[in-house]
Amino acid sequence: MTAVTPVKLAALTRDWRTWASGLLVVMAGAAVTPAHAQLRVDISGVGATQYPIAIADFAGDAKGDAVAEVIRADLTRSGQFQLVNATGANLDVNSSIDYDQWRNRGADYLAYGSITQSGGQYSVSYKLVDSQGRQQMDGVAFSGTEKELRRVSHQIADRIYEKITGVRGVFSTRIAYVLQTGNTYELQIADADGQNPQVMLRSKQSIISPSWSPDGKRLAYVSFELNKPVVYVQTLASGQRVPLANFKGNNSAPSWAPNGQQLALVLSRDGISQIYTISADGSGLRRVMRSPLIDTEPQFTPDGGSLIFTSDRGGNPQIYKVPLSGGNAQRITFNGSYNISPAISPDGNKLVYVTKRDGAFRIALQDMASGSEQLLTNGPDDQSPSFAPNGMQILYSSVQGGRSVLAVTSVDGRVRQTLSALNGKVREPTWGPFTN
Repeated sequence: MTAVTPVKLAALTRDWRTWASGLLVVMAGAAVTPAHAQLRVDISGVGATQYPIAIADFAGDAKGDAVAEVIRADLTRSGQFQLVNATGANLDVNSSIDYDQWRNRGADYLAYGSITQSGGQYSVSYKLVDSQGRQQMDGVAFSGTEKELRRVSHQIADRIYEKITGVRGVFSTRIAYVLQTGNTYELQIADADGQNPQVMLRSKQSIISPSWSPDGKRLAYVSFELNKPVVYVQTLASGQRVPLANFKGNNSAPSWAPNGQQLALVLSRDGISQIYTISADGSGLRRVMRSPLIDTEPQFTPDGGSLIFTSDRGGNPQIYKVPLSGGNAQRITFNGSYNISPAISPDGNKLVYVTKRDGAFRIALQDMASGSEQLLTNGPDDQSPSFAPNGMQILYSSVQGGRSVLAVTSVDGRVRQTLSALNGKVREPTWGPFTN
């Protein structure tokens, strides 16, 4: 393992120091267990363009205020909307809109609606209008239980975001991360705003490298419960989990292919850690290439035809690209002497990674065509970047003011969110996909 030390390998050596003794506790018999801590979101910066919008309280039920507040919070977090005060609007979904009044208030857009309850089910109807164009842009109704009202609110925020910006919203997506508290590790999932955290797995041994399946129904991850790293796949709805890779040596760094039918992973079964692919049912193991030094952290390109990965084959850790069929790897990062933990944008045009500059670990963004680089964060310890499924934001772990937090930055670096109040060390966050 002498070649490992120069590289802060997230999937291999970085978390070996977190090994702890004890027994695994699996959340059996239930898909999820609520976590105790809720996250607080702090926002700084604004987008290059801000859309003035008013969100009126939804009429008809006391919970209408809460629905509107979630929508406001979602749009505010994006940094792309300027909220206009809608106090005293007194609108329901059937109201006639005085476009001149809202335009004079400074609102180019207005969202409003109604909420009714019957037999434990809530019906939420909403409309979005353009006060400048004097026309309705959207109108739809949702239904759900009281517990599902936050999800419905996120879905409405997604529609508003897409109708105005032309880009699909991510407010109703989910994130996953590992939280270490003392000698206990929890694999948690939460809403994109950090609310509703739920424990998928709790262990006295380290859990690392969570990876979402493309349909958002499963997570692959590495658990050390057998006193060695083993790759598991867990179905979120049922909690059922199966070992995918438990070969001789280390099994690590799982990453799903876009078609959901295979994964890339790193194995040391033949000595040094190398990249393999394997079918989602555990069959069809294939070594992608042979390298004299460590290759790790494979990620599929969006077209499924290539892998992006980290290697120290050039003497220091850099990021490379290789066809899925194998062959010669092409180096793609050249700025700085330490670049790891790559993630590719959903459109394949941008690469995000961790770079070490002046002693600080920072998040960098590189244009795949030109190679130009932008440093998005300041450090000192920013790790594990992951793109939102619309490619507009990047989730990562950070140390701020001595506390371990989840953080989000826009791809232009102008807007940053800090999701704080977690009591413990948060590691390896990953943003889940769009789901229907």
